[in-house]
Amino acid sequence: MPLSPESTKKLQQTVEAACANPTNDIPGLSVVVVDKDGKELFAHAAGKRGVSSSEPMGLGNVFWIASCTKMVAGIACMQLVEQGKLHLDDGDELERLCPELKSIKVLQKDGTLVEKNKKITLRMLLTHTAGFGYTFFNDRLRDFSAPIGFDEFSGHIKDMMQPLVHQPGAGWEYGVNIDFAGLALQRATGMSLNDYMHKNIFQPLGLKNISMFPTESMKQKLAHMHQRKADGSLIPRDHLLRKPLVVEASEASDVFNSGGAGCFSTPSDYCQIIATLLNDGTSPTTGARILSKATVDEMFTNQIPEFPDFARQGIPDAKPDLTNPIPQIYPVPGDPPQGWGLTFMLSNGGITGRSKSTGFWAGLPNCWWWCDREKGVGGLVCSQILPFADAKVLGAWFDIEAQIYKAL
Repeated sequence: MPLSPESTKKLQQTVEAACANPTNDIPGLSVVVVDKDGKELFAHAAGKRGVSSSEPMGLGNVFWIASCTKMVAGIACMQLVEQGKLHLDDGDELERLCPELKSIKVLQKDGTLVEKNKKITLRMLLTHTAGFGYTFFNDRLRDFSAPIGFDEFSGHIKDMMQPLVHQPGAGWEYGVNIDFAGLALQRATGMSLNDYMHKNIFQPLGLKNISMFPTESMKQKLAHMHQRKADGSLIPRDHLLRKPLVVEASEASDVFNSGGAGCFSTPSDYCQIIATLLNDGTSPTTGARILSKATVDEMFTNQIPEFPDFARQGIPDAKPDLTNPIPQIYPVPGDPPQGWGLTFMLSNGGITGRSKSTGFWAGLPNCWWWCDREKGVGGLVCSQILPFADAKVLGAWFDIEAQIYKAL
């Protein structure tokens, strides 16, 4: 059902107010909300393309969506699981496709490395229980990587060759897991992850403004990246994932296709993928079926009931230019057990009015999506601000989501 004119106007005012002071609030914000019919219930952009730009932010602007990519890579992997080309619990298969995993060691608290005690599976990768971390979210991994360091956004596979921070299956740690899942897909299909996703997800859904290698027209509409300083003010900064933005087409094959963070997109294109999940795996706009309902159900099923408090273990600001400290990923009154599906979090409710079965996740430059199959609504709130977990973007997202549920 469409939103009332009053609800739409209030939402527009909320987005505009969030961008009222471009140097201290949010320079530019783009918000799209869809239903299971693929219709945009709400779509509005406000502010400027960048703090140093006079150009208004528009719905056609392109964002680096970073870890919002993980859900798309998850769909790609689950297509191969449906076809029997990948298996969720076959560690032998995964090591055959990714022999690099055979020699990966486990980093101990004292800085020493030990052998891993079991094989990593695709399910572990998709649920972040394999043991891989991110250097910007893990102090030990950051310190281990000195003096050269790891740069997960370099576009080079060598930066993915990190030790585990715990034994496979022994806990939940957010990290480069989905990058290895994407690597397995590439080797199982003989295609690059970007080419595979274009052929099997983006083209069937009619999407022209989402890619790991933005077209020239997408680059011309790229939103500017920002850094929030300690005093709250914003300054322009370079895009973190630069290589796909600067390589020539002939050099693209040398760039690591990051299943964990590689996509650039307009919010509208990404929201058509959300609408397809709302509609049980079939695009409501093109009619293309990219997953079965049973597979979508499995993706939205908690895979890690043994770790009900994983989202409350706290994530440090190991690299403060990239992230704020995160004591809880998604606080819910009463601290109920929370879950992880196949590539995204299941919050088990929340203060906005979302269903307990809602899936959601985020991208490092403060992009946040959610998909509520029970209530038939989902959306994406996009900014380009570092560090992650920006209080002003979080506040805007919660406010917008709560207004959507109230309006429905």
